[in-house]
Amino acid sequence: MDFTLNDEQRALQELARDFARNEIEPVAAHHDRTGEFALEVYRKAHSLGLMNTHIPEAYGGPGLHVLDNCLLAEELAAGCSGIYTCMEVNSLAAAPLLVAGTEDQKQRFLAPLSRELSFASYAVTEPDAGSDVAGIGTRAIKAGDDYVLNGHKMWITGAGYASWFFVLAYTDPTARYRGMTGFLVPADTPGVKVGKKELNMGQRASDTRAVDFEDVRVPAANRLGQDGQGWLIAMKAFDRTRPPVAAGAVGVGRRAMEHAIQYAKERQAFGTPIAKHQAVAFMIADMAKDLSAARLLVWQAAAKIDRGESNTLEAAMAKSFAADTAMRVTTDAVQVLGGYGYNTEYPVEKLMRDAKVFQIYEGTSQIQRIIIARELLKDSN
Repeated sequence: MDFTLNDEQRALQELARDFARNEIEPVAAHHDRTGEFALEVYRKAHSLGLMNTHIPEAYGGPGLHVLDNCLLAEELAAGCSGIYTCMEVNSLAAAPLLVAGTEDQKQRFLAPLSRELSFASYAVTEPDAGSDVAGIGTRAIKAGDDYVLNGHKMWITGAGYASWFFVLAYTDPTARYRGMTGFLVPADTPGVKVGKKELNMGQRASDTRAVDFEDVRVPAANRLGQDGQGWLIAMKAFDRTRPPVAAGAVGVGRRAMEHAIQYAKERQAFGTPIAKHQAVAFMIADMAKDLSAARLLVWQAAAKIDRGESNTLEAAMAKSFAADTAMRVTTDAVQVLGGYGYNTEYPVEKLMRDAKVFQIYEGTSQIQRIIIARELLKDSN
């Protein structure tokens, strides 16, 4: 067992770290305050090969492993997780294609993401169906060689800039999970309507919107897999995407810890730096050990799927532990900085706001615990 990164991985890590420090972090506060889409950042990232790194070489991408993408995710999210989320959203939308797409579908939908800066979105969540995917109301009815899609999706990341959507809909509502089907829907299809940008508590640089599908005709050639395979495809996609999301949470927590350490060394109380006081020093020690544990869980989950093994259990562990750790670490960082930590002139309050959604999107921390328990107990009598 060897946790040493190879030369190529260290180079990737350094490239992403430099990009985060030089291109993302200097504009993070601006995009958090305004909610403006960081288009110039994405153009630079795309030109450097820091986007769509999951796409195989056959479709114009570098075909990096999941572990490689986790290394990038930690560094980029440390710069600004809202900006990083919009860089990474293509990975989530494309994951179902990598799981079940035909050669024709991959050429039509994956290759363009590599050729030029463009975005895609994963449209599953609805106003009344988040963790309970079976509660979606979107329907797709067969009509000749097409499907007619109707439904309302909510909290869709990157929707305002997406060139296409992965959409989960019922083709047979009576079959519940086995009645869901996945579709690839170009954003310019008649009947696709994208709502206003939502103002969220954190990750405000991310573009989050509602998307309506009103009598949208989708050709059968844009169906992923067969009727009824959509839920399984969507869940298999999460095994690929949850480790990098968890790595992003580690990056946010790590950046908060770095700010806390710097402040604790400089701030004096009772004639000595507060880092010398055990109450503060122990908080920082807890940050470091928990972030290291989260990172190891992420690497384990990523390495397992890279070997072609099932990582559902490990991905859920990594996602829940890293998300919870990021929330705790950023909260403690605010505490270490005291009044400065609570003020918007200093970055830790933003990191704390940004951290919260890691416990919510791509499966809440509670849902991850359900998955963990299910995987551990599934062979029990």
